[in-house]
Amino acid sequence: MTQESHAILLTLAQMAEADRLAIQKGVPEFELMQNAGQVVADYITNRFQKCRVGVLCGPGNNGGDGFVVARLLRDAGWSVKLTFLGAREKIGQAAREHLDLWGRDDSPVNDVLEECDLLIDGLFGAGLDRDIVGTFAELIKRMNRTHKPIVAIDMPSGIDGATGNVRGVAVRAMASVSFFRLKPGHVLLPGKRYCGDVHLGQIGIPDSVLAKIPSQLWQNGPSLWTVPPYGSEGHKYSRGHCMVLSGDALSGGAARLSAMAALRAGAGLVSLFGAREALTAQAPHVTEIMLKPASIDELLADARNNCFVLGPGAGVTDELRRQVLAVIEAGRACVLDADALTAFESDPMSLFNHIHQYGAGKVVLTPHPGEFGRLFGANDKGVGKVELVRDAAQLSGAQVLLKGADTVIGAPGGRVVINANAPAILATAGSGDVLSGIIGGMLARGMSGFDAACAGAYIHGACAQRFGKEGLIASDIVAQLPDVLMAVAE
Repeated sequence: MTQESHAILLTLAQMAEADRLAIQKGVPEFELMQNAGQVVADYITNRFQKCRVGVLCGPGNNGGDGFVVARLLRDAGWSVKLTFLGAREKIGQAAREHLDLWGRDDSPVNDVLEECDLLIDGLFGAGLDRDIVGTFAELIKRMNRTHKPIVAIDMPSGIDGATGNVRGVAVRAMASVSFFRLKPGHVLLPGKRYCGDVHLGQIGIPDSVLAKIPSQLWQNGPSLWTVPPYGSEGHKYSRGHCMVLSGDALSGGAARLSAMAALRAGAGLVSLFGAREALTAQAPHVTEIMLKPASIDELLADARNNCFVLGPGAGVTDELRRQVLAVIEAGRACVLDADALTAFESDPMSLFNHIHQYGAGKVVLTPHPGEFGRLFGANDKGVGKVELVRDAAQLSGAQVLLKGADTVIGAPGGRVVINANAPAILATAGSGDVLSGIIGGMLARGMSGFDAACAGAYIHGACAQRFGKEGLIASDIVAQLPDVLMAVAE
């Protein structure tokens, strides 16, 4: 199996299929459940001192895993209370067998919540298809009110494993222990916040089953893409020339951040272009960045200008619309951000049709949620973020990067990647402009649109992680790029 396969995210249905294929290959369901419980028990014994443990088991296989955890911890000398909120005759055979091995009457819920120091959530896991209401909802609220550490089996109960959404109410876990592959809900918000420390263990499902499970969803990371290395015989033009459109004389900072990010990301040359008065204002602030008071048509006449970043601080104008369409029609790689997206708010199909006709996988759209809504419409039906971005990429023909703490990147063919390494300090003015520049630098170096978007999002987050403290400003992200790029290359 490739490294990329370990970044695959599986939906509940796909995970169920993985279980089925493993059983078909001769791994009994009883053994899979035993192994899952062992992974959770090992996590607990490695991270907690012996204490009184309360295991809350629901009516499905998540509860079956809980039976195993309770027995293994009891056998290891821990004090364990278990409560089973289900009926023995309604659970699966493997779960019944493990319940019998537990061999004790279950404890009242009050005793578990009040007398135990550590709680194990084995109520529902990732498989919810409806909101939690009634008795279970009240139980989860009580669990949270205890303020005791909670370890969730697979996924905190109440979190939709496919979307990360809260289904009515959800357990706030200190940690979540999942199996084989993570689920989308582990990395999508708000689910990610409820999961706590996420640990992944293997339970005997062979990696070979993935060949029969057509997944198109991954967690972002360097196993999915490669930043083009510097060639020993290369030169600055072999690493591309990234052109960044400047805003007017009073709005040039955003474009300057993008340009510096593109240069630090490894583009061989970077130029700001636009009106002469705007570039005159830029001149005192740049040294390595060139200034091109040229029209878009003049710039497109030189094939060495292989990448454009359009939108940051540009102003919403008819001229910007023309520039965007001209760059796409010329077949150049481009990043469209901020004003370059808003400029098509009244007629997004004119942009999408142009991309479908000329884009050839080189166009990256980087909207924040507001810009996304202006281009693709409001999410009135509450569609999950993955499907929302997948549909947007298909409609637009572009690579769509929906920015956020859980940035989601989609390709027109249906592939989607979730980027989950962005710390909260990235929420600062100019951060998105730097992201556009990093992606532009990657495009200039020859990466595909989708790979450049994925690499840009990951590297952007890694730069903020490396800074690692409050007070981050956008130019700090740019300053971290050389070290992060070196680490990624290694």
